[in-house]
Amino acid sequence: MINSIENDDFYQKMQNEKLTVLDVREKVEFIDGHVPMAQNWPLSELAEKYSKLDTSTSYYVICRSGARSANACAFLQDKGLNVTNVTGGMLAWKGEVI
Repeated sequence: MINSIENDDFYQKMQNEKLTVLDVREKVEFIDGHVPMAQNWPLSELAEKYSKLDTSTSYYVICRSGARSANACAFLQDKGLNVTNVTGGMLAWKGEVI
């Protein structure tokens, strides 16, 4: 089972903690606007790059709606990483976009 967090809870958590956020949308989507502090790790490149992620870090994974991030979380979790899917993705995000 994949861990998930509701968008509003994620927003609140970001206000109180420094989170490591992976945005798995493609580069052009990321450039159009993303959650502050997010790193762009496109789903299309994840299989070849995931080994650069630290297994001791907790990652919050976001995309446009929550579907690609759920797929990314399933993949990363299978690789031994601690991941949480942000449900609703950027469509539900009410915070600042940079």
